[in-house]
Amino acid sequence: AELKLAVASCQYYEWGYYAAYRAIAEDAPDLVVHVGDYIYDQRGVERARAHDASEAHTLDDYRHRYSLYKLDPDLQAAHTACAWMAAHDDHEVTNDYANDQGDGDSGELFLARRAAAYQAYYEHLPLPRRLVPSGPYQHLYARRAFGDLVSLSMLDGRQYRSHQACGPGALVEPCPELYDDTRTMLGAAQESWLFDALAASRTRWNLLGQQTLFAHFDQSGDDDVRYWADGWNGYPAARARLVDFLAERKIANPVILSGDIHAFLVNDVNRRAQDPQSPIVATELVTTSITSPGRPQADFDRWLPENPNVHLARSDTRGYLRLAIRPERLHADLVAVDDVAHRDSKTHVLASFDVESGVPGVAREK
Repeated sequence: AELKLAVASCQYYEWGYYAAYRAIAEDAPDLVVHVGDYIYDQRGVERARAHDASEAHTLDDYRHRYSLYKLDPDLQAAHTACAWMAAHDDHEVTNDYANDQGDGDSGELFLARRAAAYQAYYEHLPLPRRLVPSGPYQHLYARRAFGDLVSLSMLDGRQYRSHQACGPGALVEPCPELYDDTRTMLGAAQESWLFDALAASRTRWNLLGQQTLFAHFDQSGDDDVRYWADGWNGYPAARARLVDFLAERKIANPVILSGDIHAFLVNDVNRRAQDPQSPIVATELVTTSITSPGRPQADFDRWLPENPNVHLARSDTRGYLRLAIRPERLHADLVAVDDVAHRDSKTHVLASFDVESGVPGVAREK
């Protein structure tokens, strides 16, 4: 009759305390959906709290980092409160990695680092035995159905993706390579698995738990389009294949759960990404970070006028998504932490949105 979820992402230890996890434990949801950056591989920095560990490269390094994070009592409480389904993003290995390339390393050297990271991730997260890694490879994507109400597919958007296009930099100008039809985010095998699973689904709601911003989002603030190439905007052909499949097969109530960008976003996903007048096919709910700092809110305020499909974009607060899903409606609360610099910080609901069954798109709760 009802499924209650918390969606979490990006919990940089040094940048704050895990008051969000204390609130999640108090919510007692049925499931925590973690969409990546459970740890940060980087060298410790002194912020709200500190550790003296160096950047993680070896299996011992990654094991130490997980043990450090999991000593936090509020994170422990959230693990105790309910089951979890998790997918890693980049910082479980290294920043913005793509397939066999990342952070200055590539090929066999990087794959050795990835093997260590995947092994530690498996040892410290609640994953089934069949997801045990084999060296630098781990079949991480998985799907679960909750009665006839919800199917949840957890995706791996790192291990199989094409290398990023259009050169280095956080925001890139589109280049011809960006639109190459052969570019992939999920890889051929995972994409085929997802399409088969969605086609076979008989649940009222179909959720996709995955790492990076999915909806079209122009981050230029002017007439010259710029995209954050590490997310799905850097893989438009792969996104179009998925959106076309959702539309053509009339998949019931698709909702995409994302993270990574350290901001709350609530987005309509249009059939044609750059045309906000085209039919809405799906809804995307992006959770902000548990602690990791976001870009200035002024940047998002500047970008919003270029993106009418984006109903809300708030980078100035940390927190999590709280979802209550019933047959007729998905209700989403954007739960914000008052101050991550304090372990005992209170939380508040920043905004709430509803998605009605059979009606693509979101409506803000009055």
